[in-house]
Order: sequence, then C-alpha cells, then structure tokens
Amino acid sequence: MFSRSGFKLKKFISGVNFYAKKGSYGLTGNIYSGLHEFEDMAFLLHYLKPGDIFFDVGANVGSYTLLASGVCRAKTKAIEPVSATFDLLVKNIELNSLQNKTQLINAAAGANEGTLTFTTNEDVTNHVIEAPEQSEAHARVPVVTIDSLIIDGEPNLIKIDVEGFETEVLNGMTKTLMAKTLRAIIIELNGSGNRYGFDESQIHKLLVSKHFTPYHYDPFSRKLSELASYGTHNTIYCRDITFIDKQLQAAPAFKIMGEFI
Repeated sequence: MFSRSGFKLKKFISGVNFYAKKGSYGLTGNIYSGLHEFEDMAFLLHYLKPGDIFFDVGANVGSYTLLASGVCRAKTKAIEPVSATFDLLVKNIELNSLQNKTQLINAAAGANEGTLTFTTNEDVTNHVIEAPEQSEAHARVPVVTIDSLIIDGEPNLIKIDVEGFETEVLNGMTKTLMAKTLRAIIIELNGSGNRYGFDESQIHKLLVSKHFTPYHYDPFSRKLSELASYGTHNTIYCRDITFIDKQLQAAPAFKIMGEFI
C-alpha cells in the first residue's frame, strides 16, 4: 500500500509531475539534473512519437515511462518486479492520468515464465538473487517474457535496466528482436552481469548480429555518434539509422533546466 508520508510532489517536464522523497534515487536525480540519465532520456524524448510503443523493462518508479507516455504520448508497457517500487510507479501514473496509455506489469522479465527471488530494500539496484542470506530482504516475484507482451503491438523502443539480468531478458525476446518496428534499444551494460556469470560482450555480439550498432547521443546537436563497443553504463543500440535520424530531427524542443534540447 502506497503512503504519501515523506513524499513530495515534484515537477518533471512538459507538465508531467512525480512523487519523490529522499533516497528515492530513481526519481531524485531528475530534480537536480532535469533528466537523471540525460543523453538516454533525451534520445527517448526526441525519438518517440504519439502512438509509438515503448517497453520499459526495469521501470523502477517510472522516470522513463512518464517521459514516454506523459510527454511523448507513446503507449508504454512498464515491467517492475518489486512491489513497493511498483506501488509508487502506479501512483506516478495515476498522478498524471496516464492509465489509458500505460500497462503496468508487476513482474520480472526473463527467459522463461516462472518465479524469481528479488532483493526488496536496495532501491534502484534491487536485483535477482539465487540464494538469499537470512539478513537480506527479499521476495518471490513472477516472471514474464518480453515475447509474451508483443501480441497486441510490437515496440518501437525498449529500455532494459535490470541490474545484470539483461542476458536473460534478451533470451526471452527472440521474436521481439526481429520486430521491424524495433529500431532502438537502451540497455545498461556495466558489468553487473558478472554476478550471474554472464559475459556482457555476448550481448553486444547478439545485438550486432541483429543489425544493431552502439551509439552515443548528443541531445543538443541531435547527432548520433557510432561507438566501437558498448559503454560503462547505458548504451543506445540503433538500426535503420536513416529513419532514426529523421525522427530525431523532426522532434519538438523540450525545455530542461532552463535550456532547450
């Protein structure tokens, strides 16, 4: 059950608001920097158009979902496994009356349907655990595959931020990776996969084999610069770069912390 105790209403951008409190790192970065993952969020703002479909895998409390559906007016499927985090995600969607543009799924994404154990007290770094210590706050959560979510519409953009479990998410989206509409993926590759024995270079190879190329985005020039490999945090993978460039250049300007992008 969500309680507003300790939470304050904060302005985001373009009339979108959110609830946040001290220690809620999935949102408070937006208060101080406008967009807490500036290049990646700006790419989303410039790329998505009304009616597009966005999958927010590891949605946390909704920063990307609020931008996609609240600002860009895209349709979002947001997947978040931890119940307390999910409750705040729901409230942020209700706060902005975005229920008709979002489907909120209280589950984890993985290779197969089933259940997984998650930490529950690590805010934005909650993650899958295989053998929890007695002192570790945790909960069992259901698992869905991304492929199971594309029946009523294939995504134009996917963001995947699942604290090292990205390999298993991709293993459950074989059909999705083939979708013609899917031209961009924002994915966190920062070495967290090591905790599960995953080699994140294999993710890079998989995406390249599906004709995705890693890029860095400059929101002020609206230019994508090709990278030799993935970065140390989020990386934007794109295919059909000509189409994407046209989308980026045609997008309206957004005012962030007094500056227009």
